[in-house]
Amino acid sequence: MYAEERQQVILGLARDEGRVDVTALAANFQITTETVRRDLSALERHGLLRRVHGGAIPVERLDFEPGLAAKDSVMTAEKERIAKAALAEVPPEGAILIDAGTTTARLAEVLPADRELTVVTHSLIVASTLSTRPNLTLMLVGGRVRGRTMAMVDSWALHALQETFVDVAFMATNGVSVQRGLTTPDTTEAMVKRAAVNAARRTVLLADHTKVGNDYFARFGNLSEVDTFITDTGIDAQAAAEIKAAGTRVVRA
Repeated sequence: MYAEERQQVILGLARDEGRVDVTALAANFQITTETVRRDLSALERHGLLRRVHGGAIPVERLDFEPGLAAKDSVMTAEKERIAKAALAEVPPEGAILIDAGTTTARLAEVLPADRELTVVTHSLIVASTLSTRPNLTLMLVGGRVRGRTMAMVDSWALHALQETFVDVAFMATNGVSVQRGLTTPDTTEAMVKRAAVNAARRTVLLADHTKVGNDYFARFGNLSEVDTFITDTGIDAQAAAEIKAAGTRVVRA
């Protein structure tokens, strides 16, 4: 395959999946990571991709957000490890909040049956997973359903969260960086996420390494508000060090 043909395939993958990973591309095309980085640099020079830690994202990323099924089908092993590691942050009793997201949804799946918890969520997926658990008191935040993420948004959700206080909020994000904090493409979802962070005594962020270095349109929090960031071992060492320096504990699952 010629370099130009390979670059077009890479661009298509980035647009389909929201980003591409250097290591994964090298394995897929059976080329070196240096060759992949040259391809990404060429696409960046043409204004088609933007380089980020460990990969690249399409320039139209400010408006691009994959559907729920597409997001749920990538980095599955990493998300499962992150969810299991997050169990160490779940209190034996009290109230927690689980944000809408594919990684946080996996936390809902593995919540132990021996804990008496009140679980607040604005995610229909999380609510469906937990609705039959006898040991849990499930509080579903109402509002308009955003079909792309199956999250409740708008004023009803905001009002409920403003009257809520939990011990730990387990949050998801589309992007996280030292410079921009926690970001997501949709402003209505960002407002609800902001209210969720404000409702918590502690905030635990669950996000795989492909989210690190990405910046999206709407910011809903700063790294200084995140007590613990649970990610996978694929995170770039320099990026992890920068996040730690910002005052956030980093756990690699």
